[in-house]
Amino acid sequence: MPQTLTIDPITRIEGHAKITIRLDDAGKVDDAFFHVTQFRGFEKLCEGRPFYEMPSLMARICGICPVSHLMASAKACDALLAVTIPETGANLRRIMNLAQIVQSHALSFFHLSSPDLLLGMDADPVQRNIFGVAQSHPTLALDGIMLRKFGQEMIELLGGKRIHPAWVVPGGVSEPLTEARREKILAALPEAKQIAIRTLDWFKTVVDNYRDEIRTFGNFPTLFMGLVGEDDNSLSFYDGRIRVVDATGNIVADRLKPEKYADYIEEAVEPWTYLKFPYYKPMGYPEGIYRVGPLARLNLVDKCGTTLADQEWAEFRGLERGAVLSSFHFHYARLVEILYCVERVEQLLADPEILSDHVRAYASPNRREGIGVSEAPRGTLMHHYKIDENGLITSANLIIATGHNNLAMNRGVRQVAKHYVDGMKLQEGMLNRVEAVIRTYDPCLSCSTHAVGQMPLQIQLMGPDGEVLDEIKRSA
Repeated sequence: MPQTLTIDPITRIEGHAKITIRLDDAGKVDDAFFHVTQFRGFEKLCEGRPFYEMPSLMARICGICPVSHLMASAKACDALLAVTIPETGANLRRIMNLAQIVQSHALSFFHLSSPDLLLGMDADPVQRNIFGVAQSHPTLALDGIMLRKFGQEMIELLGGKRIHPAWVVPGGVSEPLTEARREKILAALPEAKQIAIRTLDWFKTVVDNYRDEIRTFGNFPTLFMGLVGEDDNSLSFYDGRIRVVDATGNIVADRLKPEKYADYIEEAVEPWTYLKFPYYKPMGYPEGIYRVGPLARLNLVDKCGTTLADQEWAEFRGLERGAVLSSFHFHYARLVEILYCVERVEQLLADPEILSDHVRAYASPNRREGIGVSEAPRGTLMHHYKIDENGLITSANLIIATGHNNLAMNRGVRQVAKHYVDGMKLQEGMLNRVEAVIRTYDPCLSCSTHAVGQMPLQIQLMGPDGEVLDEIKRSA
C-alpha cells in the first residue's frame, strides 16, 4: 500500500505551504506535490473601490515587495487614464523598482538561502539559519544586512517610507526627487556595488561544491518568459515586450504585447492547492510549463545593459550551451541582477532631467480596462483591472510571479524527492533539500508573511494501517 510523507510547513520562505511526497510499497518516491495552503482573496476585496486607490491598496498585499505591486498597479491605472507618463516620472518609478529588486534579492540570498550555502545542506538545523550565518560568517551576514538596508533606504528617500510608500500614483509619481535626496542615494552606491561584487566573487568559488544539487534542483527543460527592453532586448524590470525562449535558448515568441497576456497565458487549477497554474497557451497544460524570475530573465536577454553586469551575465550564460536550466542557479542570477540594479540606478541618477518637476500626468478615466505588467523580484507580475462609468473596480485579476513558477516548483519538488528521499529511513538533510528547491524560487505565497529561521515542523512516515513508522520533529 502507498504511504505519504508530509513536510508542513516549508521553512525559510515568505508565506505558508507544505509538501506531500507519495511513496510506493518499496519506499521509493512515486510523486510529490507543492501545496499552497493560504487563500488569496485580494481580487475580490478590491471590487467596488475607486481605481485611483488601487496602487496603495495593492501595495498592502505584500510587506516584502510592496513596490512591485505598486508598479504593476500604477501601470494598469495609467492604461485606464490612457496617458503618457512624463519621462522623469517613469525613470523615478524605475529607480524605486530597482531598489525593490535589490532589497528583496538580498533578503532571499543572504537571509533565506545562505544558511544552506554557507553551512551546508546537511548542517545541524539548530545552526542552519540566519543566526548561525551571523555567528560563523559575520562579514557576509553584515553585507546582506547592509545591502537590504541600501535598497530600503533608497525606497524611503524616494517615497517617504520604506514599506507601502504612496508615492507611485496613477499618471506618474506624487512629487519630484530633490537634489539632497539624489546625493544621498549616490553616496550609498559605491558600498552597495562593492558588496555585490564581493558576494559574486565568493559565490563563484563555492558553487562547485553543490554539483549534485545543481544537477537535481529543478534541472529540466522548460520555457522561460519575461520582459526584455523595447529597443535592445536588454534586462528590463519596468517595461518592455514579453519574450519566450525554450530550453535551448531559441526564441519561441518575441515582442508579445504585455497587455495581450490572455492571448498566450492561461491559468489552470488543481484541487490540492490554492495557487493557480499559469501555462503557455499554445502548448497546452501542463506541457506549457515555463519559468520566470532572475534565472528566466538572464536566459531571455541579449545583454544586461551595464558594464559590470554584462561581464557577469556573459560568465553566467557560459554555464550551459543553451539556456541555464538548473533552478539552483536562481541564486547566481539574483547576484548578477543586484549588481545590474546598482549600476542602472547610477545611470538614471546621472541624467540631469531626473530632478525635473514634471513627474505626473493628470486625467480622468478614458478606458474601462487597464493592464499593467512589470518585473517583480520573483518574476513577471500582471495586474488587470476593469472599471465602471464611475471609475469603480468591477473586476481584477492578478497573476503573480510565484504563480507563473508553480508548475516548475512542483516538478522540482518531484525531481528532488525522487533523487534524495529514502522512504525507509528519514534524514533531515533529505528534508532540507526538498525544501531548498522551493527556496531557489523565493516564492512569496501570502505576499505578507515571512518566517525567519526555524519554524515548528513535524514529519511522520505512516504505514497503510496508520501506524507511525518514523518521525522527525522540530521545535521553534
